[in-house]
Amino acid sequence: MARPIEVFFWPTPNGHKITIDLEEMMLDYVLRPVNIGAGDQFKPDFMRISPNNRMPAIIDPDGPGGEAVSVFESGAILQYLGRKSGKFYPAGERQRVEVEEWLFWQVASLGPMSGQAGHFKNYAPKLVDDPAKLEYAQRRYLNEVNRLYGVLNHRLAGREYLAGEYSIADMAAWPWTRNYVSYDQNLDAFPHLKAWHERMKERPAVRRAIDKGAALRAKALAEQPPEELARAARILFGQTAASVDDAAKQASAIKPI
Repeated sequence: MARPIEVFFWPTPNGHKITIDLEEMMLDYVLRPVNIGAGDQFKPDFMRISPNNRMPAIIDPDGPGGEAVSVFESGAILQYLGRKSGKFYPAGERQRVEVEEWLFWQVASLGPMSGQAGHFKNYAPKLVDDPAKLEYAQRRYLNEVNRLYGVLNHRLAGREYLAGEYSIADMAAWPWTRNYVSYDQNLDAFPHLKAWHERMKERPAVRRAIDKGAALRAKALAEQPPEELARAARILFGQTAASVDDAAKQASAIKPI
């Protein structure tokens, strides 16, 4: 009997990619919360499987050759699970290239640019006293998100999903469009994107994944005292190479997977 995949997770767009994927592929998994606001991503035992100090990451106890394997970086995880399950990641080279183009487009463009837009619009105003200092950065990244939504909209004209058939590319991109209001975007301006967004939202596996993340977030917020919010901001946005060095020294003493 297959053992459940351990998913080191927090309910962010990158985290949701993996739980959506696992729900769609009907693979058994267990969530291992990594509270990024509390700094769990810098703990040595997590750095052992995610040297970039970022979730998500997974441990598959039934990896290649029946041996456990850990995988970090959401795109790599999606590809691994696609190969493992044989679902939503086509075997044919031409079809696979198309899926990978849009998967890497999300990893390199939609995710990072949306993250920067969200940071400068929603987090930075609480950390910077002078709003004028934020104006350029906000305009730069919100405009880039707008451009990327335009790319998505054109791609989805005449097709239901990014690579034709539903794939890991859609699972990667959709969580980054959920919070479009936070990026000052109006989906009515992107009718093909909007139709895809609604189509994705109604998939039962997608709903299950989002609901599990929402429950975890609600529990964490209920347990978090107000004074922890400022500390969380320092943890999320104040890390340097020295932080990595400290965690790496501690992680080196832990036996690898």
